[in-house]
Amino acid sequence: MAVLFFSEDVPFELPEKLRRKRWLKELAAASGFRIKELNYIFCSDEYLYQMNVDYLNHDTYTDIITFDNSEKTGELEGDIFISVDRVRENAITLKVEEGTELTRVLAHGLLHLMGYKDKSKEEASLMRSKEEEAIELYRIN
Repeated sequence: MAVLFFSEDVPFELPEKLRRKRWLKELAAASGFRIKELNYIFCSDEYLYQMNVDYLNHDTYTDIITFDNSEKTGELEGDIFISVDRVRENAITLKVEEGTELTRVLAHGLLHLMGYKDKSKEEASLMRSKEEEAIELYRIN
């Protein structure tokens, strides 16, 4: 059960790594999943934009891209790329603390691996609800 954090092209040190690892494992377990290997890679807007173009054919900036590498039902494996620039910008736009927005995005990637989508209005609404639950779980632990 490995949750690992990396920085690709920007200097970034995730605060409260151990607490976040425990929280992510608890979040997965609460929905009946076990994390086998989860890699969070923090990068710049430009780095993630290029990944979005190269791998997904999307010519847009985004805060997160999740690659699901899971092979067994109930076991989560994946690579989650997060734009540090976009997290900071979204925190300002949404008028929330940067740490709260970072927690939301960390949960968002995990939720995608657990099968939650956000393409339709209904899916996005459920995803936001699950993100809020995850943020609250992080706050109380």
